[in-house]
Amino acid sequence: MLNWFQALLPKEGKFFDLFEAHAVTLCAGAGALRQVLDGGEAVPGHCADLARHENDADLITRDVLLAVRRTFITPFDRSDIRDLITSMDDAIDQMHKTAKAIMLFEQRSFQPDMVRLGDVIVTTANLTAEAVPLLRSLREHAPRLNSLTEEVTRLEDQSDTLYDAGISALYRGPARSDPMAYIVGAEIYDHLEKVVDRFEDVANQISSVLIEHL
Repeated sequence: MLNWFQALLPKEGKFFDLFEAHAVTLCAGAGALRQVLDGGEAVPGHCADLARHENDADLITRDVLLAVRRTFITPFDRSDIRDLITSMDDAIDQMHKTAKAIMLFEQRSFQPDMVRLGDVIVTTANLTAEAVPLLRSLREHAPRLNSLTEEVTRLEDQSDTLYDAGISALYRGPARSDPMAYIVGAEIYDHLEKVVDRFEDVANQISSVLIEHL
């Protein structure tokens, strides 16, 4: 009777499928955000694309949280599964917040360090997308997972440097004649830097899973 009941429940492999599907939305969202930062009249369309990717990510997150409650045996601790998918979803949520701020302030051109931060975001998304499938075999892929999470942390440090340089350039440049340009620019820089912070949270959560299961 128990075996029959277990057969009806979601399988643990489903979690990895969902994690990987979410990682695809992270890369798509990061790509859309990077296109936003190219500026021009295409900005609203790319922001709309990002919003669709964020919605797809929300649906996947919901499926993961539902599966946590319904699955008899999970691949690792339920709390770790919840924390991992939540941190991944926070990353694309922050991308969406960035796009919303850009639309709110009707921005169509962006400072060089904003574009560089966009490149960092794309790279951290790609690193995350490489790391997530490796969770299927933690022990086998532990060295590569450690390397990937360390690289994300290094990129987060780089994003801090870009943020500081960008804020300084705003102060020395547009703010001299237009204080509002500084306020808007600083807001966008803050959102972009937080996206990288959220990817570091994902990397930290992956590291936590590794520590607990090796």
